[in-house]
Amino acid sequence: MTTVPPSATLSADEARRIALRAQGFLGAPDRRGGVRGVLRGLGAVQLDTISVLARSHELIPYARLGAVGRRTVEDAYWTEGHSFEYWSHAACILPVEEWPHFAFRRRAYRARPQWHHDLPDGAYDAVIGQLRTEGPLTATELGGAKNGGEWWDWSASKVAVERALMYGEVVCTERRGWKRVYDLAERAIPDAVLHDDLDDTECLRRLVRLAGQALGVGTRSDIADYHRIKGEQFDAVVADSGLVPVTVEGWAKPAWADPEALASVPRGRHRTTLLSPFDSLIWERARTERIFGFTHRLEAYVPKPKRVHGYFAMPLLAGGRLLGRVDPAREGTTLVARQVSLAGPRAVAPMAQALREAASWVGCDTVRVERFDHPGLAADLVKALD
Repeated sequence: MTTVPPSATLSADEARRIALRAQGFLGAPDRRGGVRGVLRGLGAVQLDTISVLARSHELIPYARLGAVGRRTVEDAYWTEGHSFEYWSHAACILPVEEWPHFAFRRRAYRARPQWHHDLPDGAYDAVIGQLRTEGPLTATELGGAKNGGEWWDWSASKVAVERALMYGEVVCTERRGWKRVYDLAERAIPDAVLHDDLDDTECLRRLVRLAGQALGVGTRSDIADYHRIKGEQFDAVVADSGLVPVTVEGWAKPAWADPEALASVPRGRHRTTLLSPFDSLIWERARTERIFGFTHRLEAYVPKPKRVHGYFAMPLLAGGRLLGRVDPAREGTTLVARQVSLAGPRAVAPMAQALREAASWVGCDTVRVERFDHPGLAADLVKALD
C-alpha cells in the first residue's frame, strides 16, 4: 500500500482526490450504509427551502448514491431517531450521536444577552408545557408561526419554540410539509447522548476532527467553516484534534489532513452527477476555487438581471472535476435545462448523462435545453440527450 506520511507535501491533484474521496465522490459508494451512511460520513447535511429538482437534503445522497427513492431518503433521516436538526454549517441534519458535541453552541445560545425578538412572560414555559402534554407539534399547531405580517414577524409561540430549540430543550425531529416538527429533547434524544457534560474544548476538538475527516484535507478556514466555528476556536484545539499538518502545493496557507485519508492513494470510480449548490463539497467558495479552479455562487438571492448562471445553477461533477453547470427546472414530465454552461467538448457527454439521470430520478421522461452559453456545443449536447 502506498502511504503519504504525516507532515507531508501533497500535490494539488492528491489534495483534490483526497477531498473527493472524503466527500463520497471517489470510490465505490457505501450502498449498505445508504443515506444514513452518507449522513455519518459527512457529519452534516444542509437544509434549505429551495426546491427545484428536489430539496437540497435529498440531492446530497442522490449525488453520492444515485437514484435513491425520495421517500427512502426522508425516512432515513427522520425515522427511528437517527438524526436531529440543529445549527451547524447552517440549519443541518446531524447524526444523533453528535448531540453531545453541540453542547458548546447550546451553552452559547443560553448565555446570549439579547435576542432580535422579545418574548412575553410565560410564553416559553407555555410552549414547553404544550409539547409535554400533546407530543410533537409544528409551530402552527403550537399556536401559529406568524403574527400575520412579514415573514420575520414571528408569533410568541414560534419565538419561544425556536429559542428552546437553540437551548436544546426542544429538538426538531423531522420536517413535515417543510414545517419543523418540535419535540422535547428528553423524549427525542436517546438517554445515552442526552447530556451537556462535555466542555467547550472537548466539543470543539471533536467537531474539528469530524470536519477534517469529512473534508479529507483543508485549511484553517475550510475546517472551521464546516461547522461554523471561529478561527480562534480552531486554533485552540487543532493540535489535539488528531488531524496532522500538511503542505499542499499551490495552496498559500497551511493545511491539515485526516491521517486515515493519507494512508492510501485515493483511487476508484468517479461519480458523474449534478451537485446541489448547498453540497458540502462546494460549501466554501474559496476552497472550491482553490481545489477545482471553479467559481461557484448561488444566485437565487441575486436580482434576476444580475444573474450569470441562473437561479439554482447546479455544478456538474465528472471525472473528479467541475466541468460546467446547469440551471434546472421542471415542467410536468420535462426537465428543463434553462441555462447550460460547459468547460468544453469533454463536458458534453457527462452533462447529458447527468441530466438524463436527474430527469429519471424526479420522474421526468424528457430533457429540454433552453439556453446554452456555448452555441458551438449546443447541437452536440442535444444529440447526446437523444
